[in-house]
Amino acid sequence: QVQLVESGGGLVQSGGSLRLSCAASGRIFSNYVMGWFRQAPGKEREFVAAINWSTGYTYYADSVKGRFTISADNTKNTVYLQMNSLKPEDTAVYYCATVRSYASGRYKYTGSSEYDYWGQGTQVTVSS
Repeated sequence: QVQLVESGGGLVQSGGSLRLSCAASGRIFSNYVMGWFRQAPGKEREFVAAINWSTGYTYYADSVKGRFTISADNTKNTVYLQMNSLKPEDTAVYYCATVRSYASGRYKYTGSSEYDYWGQGTQVTVSS
């Protein structure tokens, strides 16, 4: 079992920044992939970014590429999502999730159904 707890959400003006954190506990293995997803009201949950815990390989949704950065601190079992140049359309509940990877190093886990464990989510609201 893995437990994930997100923090760092809030209200920010358009163009501002926020940093989300996801603290992981439980049985964590080095071949885990940590991902961030978001879900806006009335919309499906969508992939934002992911990082391979052991290799550091990262990938992003096109909508956030160049504005968001995912990183990990293995000593703290924590993953971060630095969000810059925020836009009103970034408003959503942000979730972190994890999956144990058995695929090749460059496989991209972008589907929500591929992830096994989820946090409770943190609200991000960007005002115009």
